[in-house]
Amino acid sequence: MGDGARLWAHDPHAGSDGTAGRLTVPLDGEWEIEDSVSPAQIPQAFHHTVPVPGLAHLANPVFPDVDMFQSREYLANMMSLGEVPQSTWDKLGEEGVGISGQERNFFWYRKIFRVPARREIALLKVNKAQFGTQVWLNGKKIGEHLGCFSAGYFNLTESLDWEGENTLLVRVGAHPAVLPKGAPAGTDFEKTKWTPGIYDSVSLLLSDNPAIETIQIAPRISTSEIEVQTLVRNYRNTARRFVLTHQVKTWRDQRVAAQAAPQQLELKPGEQRTCNVRIRIPNVTLWTPENPFLYSLETSTGGDSIATRFGMREFRFDTATKRAYLNGKVYFLRGSNITLHRFFEDPKSGSLPWNEKWVRKLLIEIPKQMHWNSFRFCIGPVPDQWLDIADEAGLLIQNEFFVWTGASSWYNHHRGRQWDAKEMIRQYREWMRDNWNHPSVAIWDANNETEDDVFADKIIPAVRSLDLSNRPWENSYNGPQGANDPVEDHPYEFSYLMWGSGPQFKPSDIEHMNGITENTARPPQAHAMILNEYGLPWLDRGGTPTRVSTRVYEFLLGPASTAEERLALNAYLLAGLTEFWRAYRNYAGVLHFVYLTCCFPKAITGDHFRDVEALELEPNFKDYVGEAFKPLGVYLNFFQPTLEAGSKQRFFVMMINDEHTEAKGSLTLSLQGEDGKEILHRALPFAIPPLGQQTYRFDIVVPDPQGKCLLRAAACRAGEEHEGPTVSRRKVSIVSRS
Repeated sequence: MGDGARLWAHDPHAGSDGTAGRLTVPLDGEWEIEDSVSPAQIPQAFHHTVPVPGLAHLANPVFPDVDMFQSREYLANMMSLGEVPQSTWDKLGEEGVGISGQERNFFWYRKIFRVPARREIALLKVNKAQFGTQVWLNGKKIGEHLGCFSAGYFNLTESLDWEGENTLLVRVGAHPAVLPKGAPAGTDFEKTKWTPGIYDSVSLLLSDNPAIETIQIAPRISTSEIEVQTLVRNYRNTARRFVLTHQVKTWRDQRVAAQAAPQQLELKPGEQRTCNVRIRIPNVTLWTPENPFLYSLETSTGGDSIATRFGMREFRFDTATKRAYLNGKVYFLRGSNITLHRFFEDPKSGSLPWNEKWVRKLLIEIPKQMHWNSFRFCIGPVPDQWLDIADEAGLLIQNEFFVWTGASSWYNHHRGRQWDAKEMIRQYREWMRDNWNHPSVAIWDANNETEDDVFADKIIPAVRSLDLSNRPWENSYNGPQGANDPVEDHPYEFSYLMWGSGPQFKPSDIEHMNGITENTARPPQAHAMILNEYGLPWLDRGGTPTRVSTRVYEFLLGPASTAEERLALNAYLLAGLTEFWRAYRNYAGVLHFVYLTCCFPKAITGDHFRDVEALELEPNFKDYVGEAFKPLGVYLNFFQPTLEAGSKQRFFVMMINDEHTEAKGSLTLSLQGEDGKEILHRALPFAIPPLGQQTYRFDIVVPDPQGKCLLRAAACRAGEEHEGPTVSRRKVSIVSRS
């Protein structure tokens, strides 16, 4: 009964007596929790409480070593860094998925509840839980769900006490090793903790027959229609006649926009049936990041009903042009990455991922300030509420399934995981079912940095046709599975220095590159490309290098640099790289890595918050990188450390326009001294066609004053309707001629 949409407690079709339509009973809140070693060891008493949704490390009182688990991939990574001896790998064994550092294997959640009304059907929905879910109600085992990234549904009808109290038990694995071989629990070379728990909402769905199992809404922009696919089921042992109805309303003001003709149907005992209908919406408003307009489809069988939010939008890539298209028009993606399951490890994460005010600032307020329209939800899913907010924010999401197993050479050498293809297909189907009505979900991402033929040969072909919207699939290092699918690129320019081998990369090397580097991903470049990972080696939030970035900052700044110097350099060069990657238009999207992740000693990556609880960005990052992502892009192709006084210099400024209207105005090149006063100023008009690019040249004679300066290219649009200028800045010193 996965609808992939928000479930409303007060259903639009429910009668005042509660006898018609769906009644949703939220079970979120405080639950009891205990642990066990044996899967059959049901606790006799509960002495801890925990929030749902949340994770087991939020229990009160706390459980020791609650998330201590070292995965196979992490151990291999640490072995390559010399931090894990070969004996540890030998201990893991041929089949092991990891080594647990705790005595328990399971956590048991308990909730006591009453139901408000008797209905024909009672289903429990556990939106997401890890690692594996089994359910008991009033002492009777109901069922099991292996998926860690999709909703599990459990039929409670026969075991429910409709008059008195009900005792619900939900058992989850305490670590990934309790799952059957081949079942995915997430793979990540850099994740140090694996925390179990029910990390999304839990609800009881009460209805009468026939029940609505799933709803899928696919916009058809060219005809102003939606294609609606409804899977209905008769749980009764007798035939059931009913009327299936659909009504479209605008989401915010609940204005009726369209409706379908009622369908007279009959289901045999136990029968499931898929019903298709097209509904034309007159005067339709399209969904875009600039105008995230939402509709709601209200569907009813008489006995069951649901309201499903959707947006009228179509998104695709085109191999011939190597561009992304939103609603039939070229659209450039600008944004970043969120690795929520790494943030779960962060000492300050706490209950923040379930704090709606915090999430709204993370996904709405800050992205608008940074001029982002896109995110990759990287190696791990988010709670449903995040996608609801992304729909309202107008974000385009590359939704990635939690698989990262690396290149085939590593995979074969280290006896990497072998997936159960049938189980993977089943879970990918559920994952799509839960997310396919979100207009924010624009790209299905099968995996991250992985080489394995199972995705292109078996998994994607088995599930692709389920999505009536035909979203593109991104298949990482395996190459594209479809004719117009994109490929990802991860060019970390400083990676050779970061890992201690290969040529050293200097910022001045950027001037001589053409927007695609040799240090690029392996898929063919004939398809549209998404640059969804790049950047300078990471720092923690205090400016300390992570475990892999010390050599880079020593090379760039020397061994005695301060935290503030490192933070300033990180933002400065990250902005320069962002300008560079965008300027050449070789990518349909540019998404830096990483906006939100974990921060603790010996982490490998890091984000850019000065205060993650208050969501306060590091000031240098906000200033420099925010400029680099503006729709009107400016790239000053210069990274030399010095200029000679009196010398003749030629500077090239590349400009791009991400908007569908012409950009006109004034482009200036200036030199400013340390006191902020201009010592040189040149200006010329610019005109960039819609979605276009243009390069401008400045010839100057470097002035005599010597010392540190700021070379500044600034583009200011004509008219008052636009914000301030877009600025590209380069730090340089003027020196005397040798």
